[in-house]
Amino acid sequence: MTIYEDELKPLKLERVRTYPLASRQSKVALEDFGQPVDENSSLKDFLTSLPNILAVQNLRSLAEAMHRARELKKPIIWGIGGHVIKTGLAQVIIDLLKRGFVTAIAANGSVLVHDAEIAMVGSTSEDVDATLGEGNFGGAGETGKLLNGAARDGTRDGLGLGEAMGRALSALNPKHSGYSLLCAAYAAKVPFTAHVTIGGDIAHFHPNADGAALGATSHTDFRLLAELVRRMNGGGVYLNVGSAVTLPEVFLKCVTLVRNLGHPLTDITTANFDFIQSYRPLTNVVRRPTANGAGHGYSITGHFELTIPLLAAQLICGIDK
Repeated sequence: MTIYEDELKPLKLERVRTYPLASRQSKVALEDFGQPVDENSSLKDFLTSLPNILAVQNLRSLAEAMHRARELKKPIIWGIGGHVIKTGLAQVIIDLLKRGFVTAIAANGSVLVHDAEIAMVGSTSEDVDATLGEGNFGGAGETGKLLNGAARDGTRDGLGLGEAMGRALSALNPKHSGYSLLCAAYAAKVPFTAHVTIGGDIAHFHPNADGAALGATSHTDFRLLAELVRRMNGGGVYLNVGSAVTLPEVFLKCVTLVRNLGHPLTDITTANFDFIQSYRPLTNVVRRPTANGAGHGYSITGHFELTIPLLAAQLICGIDK
């Protein structure tokens, strides 16, 4: 028994409609193609030579939005994870801070650890496999003492954890302070908020750890970040760089808090930088906050040590002033 009542034959193609190729609107044309560079090319020549397609288009549009935000004096907030520090990008971001392309930094807890260690001794990122077996992973005394002491002092003085860390680290006058985002932000009075997950950072199991202080100062920073997000309305920018879970969740809660209180939050730009486009950054940073005409979201896929210097070059050299 078959469902076909007549003989089954291949579909005929003689009556398929076609059109002239030249009449079609296409997504890619010769003027979008990349061009070669030579040994005499400048950085601007290189940026101009890139194909005006996909990620390059997104990068250029994002840079334009950041220029606009700077002109409008709107926040340009960098939400960063610890890997941004570990890939050697601190001085690139510090330079952008000085140029007005970083007006606030939001960090997860690992940023505090790695940035402070770089500032104090010029190195970070221990070999977990080599130290975990003996229980020595995360046992650096100076790191735990600094972070937990800053949290307690910040609670006492009503500060957020990021500012408290910047103050405490700067007070040490560390040898490598020029490589520290915490020190640079504190010196420039640029807001630096820190958002920790209790138990997620090595300093949380040190003898002087105080969960109440860590929670209180981190909650203060959540409310401070929410105020910065409120000020994004009308042209602000938020970048999520290397945080797959914590900061996308925190940013989304800031967005809903701002709108819950009746504040408008439209005409914003968001972007996610990572070498894997994960669910939360794509959903909570790129898509949801900018939905229904509230703004534009971009995804830039690649390794930070390539994409962030490329963004910096585009900001500095790639746009005609």
